[in-house]
Amino acid sequence: MSEEKIEFISYEDAIALVGAIQEEEDIDRPNKRIFTVYSIEDKELCWFDYEEVIKDVGEVEAGERKEAVQNYILNRIPTWVREL
Repeated sequence: MSEEKIEFISYEDAIALVGAIQEEEDIDRPNKRIFTVYSIEDKELCWFDYEEVIKDVGEVEAGERKEAVQNYILNRIPTWVREL
C-alpha cells in the first residue's frame, strides 16, 4: 500500500484563506476532539486530529500553546482545499 504525498499551500496563502480554527468534538467519534479549519467565508475546509496536533506541537509555554497550534495547522493546509 503506497502513501500519497500530501502537498501544502504556503503559510501566506493559508493566512489569506483561513478564517478560523475551532476545537470541536468529532461527531463521528464520541470523546474525540478535532481542530476544524474554516475559510473566511465560514466554509469548512479540513480538520486535524486534536491529539496528533498536540503531540506534534510538543511542550510549549501555556500562554503560547494557541499560537503554536495555529502555526502548526496553518503550515499544513493541504492544496486540495482550493478545490472546495
